[in-house]
Amino acid sequence: MRRAVCPGSFDPVHLGHVEVVERAAALFDEVVVAVSTNPHKRYRFDREERLELVRRSLAGVRGVVVEPMGEGLLAEYAARRGAVALVKGLRSGEDYAYEVPMATMNRHLTGVETVFLPGDPRYLHLSSTLVKEVHGLGGDVAPFVPAPVLAALGR
Repeated sequence: MRRAVCPGSFDPVHLGHVEVVERAAALFDEVVVAVSTNPHKRYRFDREERLELVRRSLAGVRGVVVEPMGEGLLAEYAARRGAVALVKGLRSGEDYAYEVPMATMNRHLTGVETVFLPGDPRYLHLSSTLVKEVHGLGGDVAPFVPAPVLAALGR
């Protein structure tokens, strides 16, 4: 089985994330969506809420498993899960410049490769931070988030 890990904090998951995971699922037998938590970051949704929103947003996508990443290095997590690759969506050259050193280090640490998928042009401007900011200021984020996220943001 060819397994990939698609990591992220997903606070919240948006349609750019969903689109990348769907494409990854077409390339690998299984995609583990690893929901991470950075202790230095402030989250809108706690870990359990983010896990549930990702699960509901990806329901029906074949071969996708959603789980918490836990603590430690992503490369070591991927190795424990038997992944042959990490999947990262790219929105811009800045994303690429940021991700390449990490991809190189992850390959050095455990041999796991990183596969970069260019984002769909409809979502290149999206980030979870932007979604939260626009929503917080009263803007309409419905075109950019799955229905479960929109409902959760409405509270």
